[in-house]
Parts: sequence; C-alpha cells; structure tokens
Amino acid sequence: MHAVNLDKYSLRTDLIIDKKDFSQLVTKKYKEDEISVTRSSSSNGKKNYVTINFLDVTDKDNYQKVENVFIRELKRFIKPLNLKEKDSVLVIGLGNEKITPDSLGPLTIDNILVTKYLFNIGDVEKGYQNVCSFKPSVTGTTGIETIKMLKTLAKVSDAKCLIIIDALAASSLERVNKTIQITDTGIHPGSGVKNNRGEVSKKTLNIPVIAIGIPTIVDAKTIVIDTIMKLNSYFEEKNVNILGNVQDLEKDDFKLLLDEVLTDEALMVTPKEVDFVMEKLSLLLGNGINKTLHKNFFTTK
Repeated sequence: MHAVNLDKYSLRTDLIIDKKDFSQLVTKKYKEDEISVTRSSSSNGKKNYVTINFLDVTDKDNYQKVENVFIRELKRFIKPLNLKEKDSVLVIGLGNEKITPDSLGPLTIDNILVTKYLFNIGDVEKGYQNVCSFKPSVTGTTGIETIKMLKTLAKVSDAKCLIIIDALAASSLERVNKTIQITDTGIHPGSGVKNNRGEVSKKTLNIPVIAIGIPTIVDAKTIVIDTIMKLNSYFEEKNVNILGNVQDLEKDDFKLLLDEVLTDEALMVTPKEVDFVMEKLSLLLGNGINKTLHKNFFTTK
C-alpha cells in the first residue's frame, strides 16, 4: 500500500519544536503536573529555546502553575545577562491590536510595570528594574519597518536588553494558545503569515534579545495536511485505503492538488474563545515578565 508522505511539505509554523532544525538541537525535557517543558540548545550554546506546553490557563490554579513555570524559564535567560537594577530593559509588544489573535504583544504591554521615568528622576525603591515599553504596531499601519523603529528606541532608551512579545503561527491546532516559546535567537515579525520583516536580534540591535511568543493561529492548509497525515497513518495500520486514487499520486502531484484546492493563503484559523484567552495569556506574560524583572513586584489581579 502506497503511503502519502507529506514530510517534504513545509507546515507554516514559528515554533522550533515543529521544524526540521529541531532534530539538530541538544534537548532536555521535564514535566510538572500537566505542563511539559522542552529546553533546546545548539551544540555551541549560541541558540537556546524553551517550549512550554500546557492545557489551560483559564482556570485559576492552572494559570498560576503555568505562570510559575514561565517565570522559572524566563529567569534562565535573564540571569546570565547580569543586569543591574539601573540597566534599562526595553519590552516590546508586536502585533495589531485591532486583530484579536495578533493582539498578544500589545495586550501584554498593558500589563508591564514601567519604571524608567522614575529612574530618570531618581525616585525608585530597591528591588525594581529600570523598565520601559512600547507598542510599535505593524508596518502596514505605521509605514515604518519594525527593526528601524526598534533600533531608535534601543538607542534613546539606552537599553541593555530587549524583551519582545509576538503572536506566532502553529503547525497544529493542539498547540494554539497552549504553547509558550522563549528564545534568545530573536524574531522575524510576520514570518508565520509569510509577511517577513527585518530580523530583530542581537545581530541587528547589538544588545541581547529575548523573544517570547505564543501561537494563536494555524492556517487552513496546515490543518488539512495534518488531518491527512493522521488519517493516512491510522488506516495504513489497518491496511485500509480511504484516500482512493490520491494514494497513488506522486509527491509533487499531491502538493499541486493541495495548492489548487486550498487557494486562499490568507485563511487562518483561531479558536472561538480567542478574546477571553488573549486576555488571560497577555496577563500571564505581563505578570511573568514583571515578577522576573522586579524582585519586589506583586499583583492583586
């Protein structure tokens, strides 16, 4: 029986754990309650990723557990930088506030405790980091490339580190709104929806860049490919042909068929409760960043 192999077809994703490059990384995993964490690094240690997978953050107990793990993992990226409290940290929230699944970055900024103006007047208690924040919106709205804007912001804020938050694209519905990725490799805004902008990284800004992302969308073609792969695998074990003549297509012909059927590249899918979940996830990221940077931070929310 001929199996349809879709491995050569790229699934649209921003998550390193779903990319072919992941197999080249040194990986360690651990699990805490229903939260699984994958730590991945290049052999030379210059590229580091953490992927946190969870089931739910809408429940108070689950939310707290995920937040605790997020803080622990984020501290592993912040600690080696040896930041002093007076060192400026710039927190950037990428995305379009008017599009709910793309509003993660801007909504997170609304929850960031900003202290730079207090440092400027010399009125800050011990235990608080020098933090400033900004929402650069999107190039289609501002007409300015994000990387150019961030270069200016990093300079005027004298930032010693940049933390950037963005909504990502997933390769599976199972990861949508249920995965946090942290990396020190930077970010390419818009790459998940094939709208690449200038790279935001240490190489382009000359300061450490920590990128935090959560997949909030998955495209229709990815869903179809994922479904076919699962169906084919399941029925192949039972020696049942459910795809008919499609089973006999060559790989290139099968790809052409998918491209012809799924012509709308802009068709993206997100869960119906995305508004409520975005509120929870942005609060989690905001509080997590605050508690990581500010030793004396507490919240009543």
